[in-house]
Amino acid sequence: MRVVLAEDLFLLRDGLVRLLEAYGFEIAAAVESGPELSRALAESEPDVAVVDVRLPPTHTDEGLQCALRARRARPGLPVLVLSQHVEQLYARELLADGTGGVGYLLKDRVFDAEQFVDAVRRVAAGGTAMDPQVIQQLLSRRADDRPLGRLTPREAEVLELMAQGRSNAAIAAQLVVTERAIAKHTSNIFTKLGLEVSDDDNRRVLAVLAYLDRDR
Repeated sequence: MRVVLAEDLFLLRDGLVRLLEAYGFEIAAAVESGPELSRALAESEPDVAVVDVRLPPTHTDEGLQCALRARRARPGLPVLVLSQHVEQLYARELLADGTGGVGYLLKDRVFDAEQFVDAVRRVAAGGTAMDPQVIQQLLSRRADDRPLGRLTPREAEVLELMAQGRSNAAIAAQLVVTERAIAKHTSNIFTKLGLEVSDDDNRRVLAVLAYLDRDR
């Protein structure tokens, strides 16, 4: 699996390169600025991009904007964004096209190598890897909107875990209930949100996230 990595801090960039290589990834390019990232994404055609939001020369949202331009040029390009803070605008922009393969992780909440590598693989496969704090803020933003406001507290909890990319089995284990109960909750969620029920976990999560984030 070929990765383009963009991080302006040398030690962190070098550490991520070594980590990903240790888990069998091929680093197609490891860059430190927005212009370098744009070139790498265009020339390397990676399987996934791991991108810091803030890159030179602007040190604002250069990394994210480069990734979004690349996704417009190549719809569905998997992008995992790394950030120091939850920025709802960034998360909404990343989710806006609804084509899948997106992630948003907070740097200081990635606690181990396997957690990070799993997120990269999940995004590369077309799924989602959203930090729980990001999901909570997106949910809070729509908490009073209908039909999201029709969800029960348990359904909202299940939706949050779904949005993180978890399977029914993983959700059931965390909430200490049966998979059958989770299946019922997810069916209710899709009915209330007006979304077609799907057996494809990634597709249904992306649909829910797109629904939550869309302008109304």
